[in-house]
Amino acid sequence: MMRTSTLRRVGAALGLSLALAAGLSGCGLKTPHVPFTGAKKVEPKIKGERIPVLSLNQKLEASPALKDIGFALGAPTAQANWPVSGGNAEHAIEHVQAGDQFKIAWRRKIGAGDSRTTRIIDQPVVSDGVLYVLDGKAKVSALDAASGKPIWSTDLAPHKGRDQEALGGGLAVDGGHVLMASGYRFAASLDAKTGKLEWKTETAAPLHGAPAIGGGRIYVVDTLDQLHAFDEATGVESWSYQALEEPARIEIASSPAIFGDLVIAPFASGELTALRASNGNDVWSYVLSLTNRNNALSEIRDIAGLPVVFRGQVIAASHSGVMASVDIKSGQPRWSQPITAISTPWVSGDVVFIMDLSGQLMCLSRESGQAYWIKSLNGPLRKKFRASWSGVILASNRLVAVSSKGELRGFDPKTGDKVASLRIGEGATLAPIAADGLLYVVTDQGDVVAVR
Repeated sequence: MMRTSTLRRVGAALGLSLALAAGLSGCGLKTPHVPFTGAKKVEPKIKGERIPVLSLNQKLEASPALKDIGFALGAPTAQANWPVSGGNAEHAIEHVQAGDQFKIAWRRKIGAGDSRTTRIIDQPVVSDGVLYVLDGKAKVSALDAASGKPIWSTDLAPHKGRDQEALGGGLAVDGGHVLMASGYRFAASLDAKTGKLEWKTETAAPLHGAPAIGGGRIYVVDTLDQLHAFDEATGVESWSYQALEEPARIEIASSPAIFGDLVIAPFASGELTALRASNGNDVWSYVLSLTNRNNALSEIRDIAGLPVVFRGQVIAASHSGVMASVDIKSGQPRWSQPITAISTPWVSGDVVFIMDLSGQLMCLSRESGQAYWIKSLNGPLRKKFRASWSGVILASNRLVAVSSKGELRGFDPKTGDKVASLRIGEGATLAPIAADGLLYVVTDQGDVVAVR
């Protein structure tokens, strides 16, 4: 998968990493032509007044109508496991009891972190007291979730052939099996107790995000915007669905949500598509895309955060500047807001929390999309070395986010005010997860930090 180094430097200032995924993996990571530069386009002169129909210059502000209106949150609930990306098939946990003391319990190195040729792009998973994590290559490690003690590790990275470097992939765990998707062009199943390889299925393109699991199948999207459905027991492909192919994507990976017989798949084209789990036939598709001619980065339409299914709604946000709630049966929008985000919305009770790309933490009405409050976690845009923020997760009555400067910060969910802070030593791009009373953060340097 080829990278654009210039875009990566720009993205780093915004807390963003970009990859140009032209169906390639295992190629030398050279510096390709930057597609968003060049001579300024001269627009033809037309008589009359120009009125922009769509613009990313729209700015969301707190709604005066909601100023004195309260809202309900889900109650904190013990979460024993976090078996898939997003915590469950719908990516809707609401409120988890974890991290009460906000102190580091343990730290463990898990392998390759972020570098020019490697990157950790998906969260770990937890099942039955074991934490499973994928490093920046293809090394899967199992750790005791309470202590961090290593149990086993399996390295599936190829050491010869074309695929020497790759980005992408993630894990899921189900029924004693660890399911793996890899940027090295394969899906695999490992024995959860031993790490022994059970099956491995090669794919034509690198697999980008973690597998979603439902109905005896695993679902994963590749870098050519194709959704694959594999039989969970054998690895045989059941069906595939090709969305509009998009050459530019965010390095952070998304995964489909599953609700009943529907698979809700996010794509780099900005398409949010519902498909029948049995055969891959599309039911509806809604595009989260808003193009601003003054901002080349808005041309990247990727839905990098997870889509969330909650009480008949599908809520998702794109890098192109659209966050929307869509009716799960019809695909018709309930509301849409001009929010640019690569993080997963967190839905609880009456509200949706989202961290936008500029580091603004927002609390929105789940029914209308209007904002209860908006808090900026960074200073002015011109300030050098601004932190990027990832998250959030609602844990023990705190909204928790992590920064690229190594800070884990807690916020009051009712007001957005800062209520807790913890230095974890290293920056992190991935939002925390929670299981059995602990928060887990994977840092960019390849460490797992557990917070009690």
